[in-house]
Amino acid sequence: MRLERLDSETYRLLCRSRDFLASEYTQPLRLQDAAREACLSPYHYHRLFARTFGQTPHDFLTELRLDEAKRRLAKEELSVSEICFGLGYSSLGSFSARFHREFGCSPTEFRQNVRRFQAVSRVWSHRFVPTCFLRGVRSRG
Repeated sequence: MRLERLDSETYRLLCRSRDFLASEYTQPLRLQDAAREACLSPYHYHRLFARTFGQTPHDFLTELRLDEAKRRLAKEELSVSEICFGLGYSSLGSFSARFHREFGCSPTEFRQNVRRFQAVSRVWSHRFVPTCFLRGVRSRG
């Protein structure tokens, strides 16, 4: 496979397009929209994006969305459906299936596991503070 060098202007436009995807990842996006940001045809854009960044534009968006889903599941009280649709997915089933494929558990199971761990870590957090630090704090007080 022959790899051609990417000129700096094309790389700049690809980065601009990747930034566009990152800023609009909660919206339904089409390949044509991202390709337009890079001033390329959808076919060439997809090929150059994958070669340059090591993943397709769709994989890049999916990674961003799933990372944000994990954060929201751990921190927010929104339902799984609200998180799913808030991240630009059009189907709860496809979101849950993709989440399970990537992380080995459903979004609900992930939320339960994270909260279980957070509850334990809050109870035991003082146990992980070095004793020498605790002695220093007590002697100052």
